[in-house]
Amino acid sequence: MTTFTTAESPFKVDSTASNRCGFTLMNNQVGVIVSEVMDRYDNVTITPLPSMIRVDAVGRMDLVYADVDEAAGEEEGWFNSAEFEESMSTHYGRMVHLDDRTIMFANPEDAAEYLDFDLKPLR
Repeated sequence: MTTFTTAESPFKVDSTASNRCGFTLMNNQVGVIVSEVMDRYDNVTITPLPSMIRVDAVGRMDLVYADVDEAAGEEEGWFNSAEFEESMSTHYGRMVHLDDRTIMFANPEDAAEYLDFDLKPLR
């Protein structure tokens, strides 16, 4: 009788913090503009794919709506959280929508002040 063994998977469980956050966008006109704006930041990596665009960052990233308005050649207020949510398909990390920007945090503790999250341990 022949015995078969399975090769060890390169995909292992790793529960250490990555210190990364990000989102995916549709690869359309709005997604391209947003990715071009985000590509200006040193801690952000843009990965264009056939049907989507990955936007990944180390630590924190701010998507400032006025910057997208300007890049799109639109009036101030055209791009907002609703427009962003329509173009975005998924995200990882903590996401906070403000009136003028969306902030992504890699670590929930960094978003505590926006989320009304108390970091003090219970006794």
